[in-house]
Formats: sequence, structure tokens, C-alpha cells
Amino acid sequence: MKRRMKLLNAALLSVTMLFAGCGSQAEAPAEEAAPAAAAAVSETAEAQEEVKDTAAVSEAGEVVAAVSEAAEEPAAEPSELIVFAAASMTETLTEIGDLYMAEHPEVSIVYNFDSSGTLKTQIQEGADCDLFISAGQKQMNQMDAADTTGTNEEGLDLVVSETRVDLLENTITLVVPENNPKEIASFDDLAAKLQDGSILMAMGNEDVPVGQYTQKILAYYNLSEEDLAAAGTITYGSNVKEVTTQVAEGSVDCGIIYCTDAFSAGLTVVASADKEMCGQVIYPAAVMKNARNPEVAADFLSYLFNDNCGSIFANVGFTPIAAE
Repeated sequence: MKRRMKLLNAALLSVTMLFAGCGSQAEAPAEEAAPAAAAAVSETAEAQEEVKDTAAVSEAGEVVAAVSEAAEEPAAEPSELIVFAAASMTETLTEIGDLYMAEHPEVSIVYNFDSSGTLKTQIQEGADCDLFISAGQKQMNQMDAADTTGTNEEGLDLVVSETRVDLLENTITLVVPENNPKEIASFDDLAAKLQDGSILMAMGNEDVPVGQYTQKILAYYNLSEEDLAAAGTITYGSNVKEVTTQVAEGSVDCGIIYCTDAFSAGLTVVASADKEMCGQVIYPAAVMKNARNPEVAADFLSYLFNDNCGSIFANVGFTPIAAE
């Protein structure tokens, strides 16, 4: 055993002197370096002469290889990924982010969950953001110089258009508190009871995607949001989580939210809106032009399309959209 250790130590000494020599050849006189190198070579030769155990020689070779490999592979640089995402993605993205960070320990994900309108404003005002996932196309269009819908009225150029993709589809639902006190059965029933002023409904603000989808539903039933608000039959939330909380606490008779938030909060869904009522609910995603870590953002965005992430999204009611 002592002989084997002597051989291993000699091998390690040779490797150490090799790396040390690479950094100091220009500084050390040749006559000083030569005796030390010769001594190392002599000691290694002596150890090899004393120990004929081929297993020990093999082990020494493995140590040399391991040390060399470690010296050639620097540790990955730590990266912070800042993701701005619609509040309705809080639970799913948090779970997915934990999985991603477990596979990429050098990456730390920082989330900012809020209404897409609020997030868009923050990005526009200069907030650091690597990746933006909106609950509606409108907020993304407003920042995309490649927008062809006429939505980008300010001429903003904040989105790396080439990275923009449609990630998920959601569904707008009508939810009620426990036991459904007002016995609301459908959107048709909702419209009738809003018209006669017998219920109080929670909805998102006009700058929140879920509020914009609700406005389309009211228009579908020829209901005036302004008149309903004046009559005291509507209350508002600054994001979908606030609307969800009002329904869960029973402070309103019903609310219009995403099916994913209804699932997460354990609320009763009495009806789902179809495309004719409010259009498709698509979640676009894109890397931002002010991204500090665009490569990591692009990698995480690609990661969101894998089967495991798709299952996590689907489990709460999202419909993953296949990457093109």
C-alpha cells in the first residue's frame, strides 16, 4: 500500500509541476527549473521501479487524467434569469422552474407574476426582463416592432421578434363560490341576472387580459359594462388572482377567470366560454431585447415545450401548443 501511495504521489507531483511550469516558465531561470523537474522525473522513475504492480500504475494514470480533465473544464458561470409571466401561470411556472434549476444548477430563476398589462408597462419603463410570457397577444403586440395588427401604436421595439412563439391556450370560465348561493347555471343565466341587477360579478380591469376577454363576453350579450358598473353589479380585480380571491372568499356571486386559476383555487366552474364569445386565449412568449441573459432565456423557453412541462401545464387545464 505504501509503495502504491508513493507512485500516486509521484504522479500527482509530476502533474502539479507541469501546470506550475506552464505559468512560470518565463519567470524561472532554466538552471533553477531543471533540477526540480529532474528530481520529479527521478522520483517517479524510482517509484515505478520499486512498484511493479500494474494495477497501481493504472491507478496513477487515472489520477493524472482526472487532474488534467478537472484543470481543463472550468465551472459554469452562474446566471440569473428574470421571467415576467402572467399571474395565471404562477403555480405551473414555479414548478417547472424548480425542475429546470435542478438540471441547471448554475441558473437562478427570478419570477415576476402579475397582469400582462402591468408587466408590459414595467418592461416599457425599463425593468430588467429576459423572457416575457403574456396571457394575451395584445400586450406582446404592443411591444413588437414586427406587429402587423396595428396594436403597436407607440412604435415600441422591445421584443426579439424571431424568438416569439405561441406557448399555451387557456379557457375562460364562469366560476361561483361554494354552494353557488345565487344558483348561476350558465353564461346565459349570468347575462340575465346582470341585466336585472340581482347579482354581483367580479372581472378583471380593462388592461388585464382576463378583463378584456370578459368585455368581449359582455359585448356578445349586448350588455353595457359602463351601465353595469354604475348599477353596482360589477367589481374589479387588477389581475386574475384578485378576481379569483373575491370568488373564493364569497364576496361576490360569481367571477370570470381562466380555467387554470379555477383549478388551482378549487372553485366550481359552471360554464366555459367558446371562441365565438371571446376568441382564443393564447399565451405568447418571447425573449426581450433588454435581456441580460438572452441565451439562457432562449434555452428556458425551448425547455417549456418538452413533454414533461407539457404535462404540468395540461394538469391544470392549459393546452400546450406544439413548437413549430
